[in-house]
Amino acid sequence: MTKEEIIAAGGTKVAAKPRLLMDVNMHYCPGCSHGVVHKILAEVIDELGLEDSAIGVAPVGCAVFAYNYIDVDWVEAAHGRAPAVATGLARLNPDATVFTYQGDGDLAAIGTCETIHACNRGENIAIIFINNGIYGMTGGQMAPTTLEGMKTSTTPYGRRVDLNGYPLKITDLVKELDGTCYVTREAVHTPAAVRKAKAAIRQALMNARDKKGTSFVEIVSTCNSGWKMSPDKANKWMEENMFEKYPLGELKNTVNPK
Repeated sequence: MTKEEIIAAGGTKVAAKPRLLMDVNMHYCPGCSHGVVHKILAEVIDELGLEDSAIGVAPVGCAVFAYNYIDVDWVEAAHGRAPAVATGLARLNPDATVFTYQGDGDLAAIGTCETIHACNRGENIAIIFINNGIYGMTGGQMAPTTLEGMKTSTTPYGRRVDLNGYPLKITDLVKELDGTCYVTREAVHTPAAVRKAKAAIRQALMNARDKKGTSFVEIVSTCNSGWKMSPDKANKWMEENMFEKYPLGELKNTVNPK
């Protein structure tokens, strides 16, 4: 039913598929956090009236097919290079609102250099960072964000600090850079968390639109396929383990300081 039909029948429409979310089947595994983030990203772009000015950059990883789902302009970047591509797009198209959509294996591994320097320069872009602590697309290998003791296909006995180093808290690093205006860490595992994540993405896109500098939104997420867990158990494991290393909350806000 359309909104008008529902209201005419005496009801009130409280939820619907976002207008900019294309009517195609998603390739993400059942329970994956990507689908939820796609939904709220599509909603925010529509609500802010950015449909014709938004440009997204999707690199290699599970996020690579974001351009199949959200009906705005997209550019595909090589692995890890999304912030560099976004820099060029934002500088050559000053009226555009440019954002990247990246996973942890992309952003915090091969893309560390591009991420750090784009944030340090204060490029007018929004970076949306999906952190599930693993390489989800290529077989569940250890990522820089993999927790100590966490089992992956390349750390079957758990990540060892003496061998593999410490998990990389890249969001905490970019918070310290002068070019970042807004840095936050959110999740999408509960309705309340989804509302906070949506507000964070809204703020980030507004900052990019208004040329305030670099905004960085980390979404601590699950990869129930890579973690070898059901979706509900993956959410519980994330709450009990990921949030201790990657605590949720705003880390920096120079645009709207509290």
